Amino acid sequence: MFARYAHAPNALGYCGPPLGATLRDGSVEEVRRAATQFSGAWPYLRVLAKMTGISDPLDYRLVESYWLGGGVGANLDADEFFDALLAIIGPQAGQYWSHLTPDLAREAAGNHCFHVFGVYPWTRFLGGGMDEQPLNVLDNCRIGWGTVISRDDDDLEVMCPRLAWGSQTLTLSEPLARRLDVWTDGYSAVPDVAVGDEIAIHWGRLCGRLQPDQIQALADSTTRQLHVTNQRLARV
Repeated sequence: MFARYAHAPNALGYCGPPLGATLRDGSVEEVRRAATQFSGAWPYLRVLAKMTGISDPLDYRLVESYWLGGGVGANLDADEFFDALLAIIGPQAGQYWSHLTPDLAREAAGNHCFHVFGVYPWTRFLGGGMDEQPLNVLDNCRIGWGTVISRDDDDLEVMCPRLAWGSQTLTLSEPLARRLDVWTDGYSAVPDVAVGDEIAIHWGRLCGRLQPDQIQALADSTTRQLHVTNQRLARV
């Protein structure tokens, strides 16, 4: 699961070191070694492991909770989590990440959605009159979800909520039609995807199928993160 969800941003050069085909074709041990080189996801998984008492940071329960929200990481103390996370990523941060202060603890959660909207700087570029790029990055970087409504060979049409920005507020739209490819550069995480499947999307690529409880966790974690992000943006 780690490899499937991390593959798209890594292949696009946005996240993690250059790994070539490791995440798509590597052995379990190769993927394990690769995961430790992700300066974003790996610190979360380390802190989640420590706070839950689950020894393996790549335990499926932790990976699922990180990418989708909910699960074993849902009820951890936010202040404690943020302090432990900042102790790892803070020394690597530098001036570009000067917003990583204790004030951010009020938005903290042990999942990817917090990383996208809270830790990454892109929400801080909204509202300046040039909102298209940061909105596009935020919408693609978050884990999205949708329902496949048609498949024509390797072309999919998916109904999925999209991120919207208006009146100084981030929201999710009603489901909109979106075209996606089953295969990209010879790789697909879900080659047998079919009409009616509920799927996860990261940077415009399929990550996997979703069960109803996973969709609910992802929707809840996203809604919660947008709420606390909007509170911050309203104070600026």
